[in-house]
Amino acid sequence: MKIYERLDRESLGRLDPERAHQLALQSLSKASKAPGALRAMRRLAHGAEYVPDERLRLRLWGLPFANPLGVAAGMDKNAVAVNALLALGFGHVEVGTVTLRPQPGNDTPRLWRVPEDEAVINALGFPSDGAATVRNRLHAARPDGIIGVNIGKNREIPAADAPQAYADLVLALADVASYITVNVSSPNTPGLRSLQMSSELEALLAAVADANQSVATARKQRPRPVLVKIAPDLSDDELEAVGASAVSAGADGIIATNTTTSREGTPERYRDLPGGLSGPPLRARANAVVARLYHAVGGQLPIIGVGGVSNAADVIERMRAGASLVQLYTAFIYAGPALPGMILRDLSDFLDREGLDSITELTGVGRQG
Repeated sequence: MKIYERLDRESLGRLDPERAHQLALQSLSKASKAPGALRAMRRLAHGAEYVPDERLRLRLWGLPFANPLGVAAGMDKNAVAVNALLALGFGHVEVGTVTLRPQPGNDTPRLWRVPEDEAVINALGFPSDGAATVRNRLHAARPDGIIGVNIGKNREIPAADAPQAYADLVLALADVASYITVNVSSPNTPGLRSLQMSSELEALLAAVADANQSVATARKQRPRPVLVKIAPDLSDDELEAVGASAVSAGADGIIATNTTTSREGTPERYRDLPGGLSGPPLRARANAVVARLYHAVGGQLPIIGVGGVSNAADVIERMRAGASLVQLYTAFIYAGPALPGMILRDLSDFLDREGLDSITELTGVGRQG
């Protein structure tokens, strides 16, 4: 771990961050296809003698999660390394954001590291290989684990046509998804965040539900759970309105949160950069959003907590705020492939110390009313 961190930091000034990310995913993808590679990755994550801790298992939406720690959307946008990420210890991987048609995203440069805070600023704008390519990759990979598919509209589609755009994505991808996440919270697609508002969100989710049921009927399968990913920059009143709309429209869960447009706490030289900030500077706000949502919809919709999660203590804090699952992305960039295994071992040690029989006992324990 320490060696990886030192080498990674030394390379920051020499390699474009987006190119570095692409190379890392390609390396994971290629390595996972070699004979015995996935077993080697599991040993890296857990050690040769590791036996999965049954206390970390949980079931949500009828899906069996090996543990509460997942990969947030943005890490593997185009589903090129899902088996490797699962082998490293993650209990689920959320790919995307996937758009219906391929699109390049925003102009470069569009990804910046903030090494002082171990944070990242991205203005990617949904670069995507498109739904057909992602679907084919997931079919070919046959991942042995929970795969969420995060979906978003193509840039040129006006907000008025968003319900049909998201419905088309569900029709294209539902059969390869364990669950579907409706992304209406990226700051990098003009007009997208307006879709979080009550009437727009309800119309969008209604169209998604119809498409979801259509696929389920045609393929004789259960409809996929549908989650909504929201921004951290909503007011408390807006958060409660989004939660109420998600419940009334039949959503199955909420992911909180996406990246933030705030630059509070970051060095001055990063404050004029476009896009969304992720990593430790987002941690406090993301915890507060989860707690507020749990207060508003706890017991009705499970929450996945994202934003500034770097270690087991962060996972515990987010679950105590009300999250049932937790995702990370930025911390993986800085800490490397041994991170998920380290977090899982620390979670097991925590359960030992506290005498807890299941990680699910944490959810909502420390939330603020």
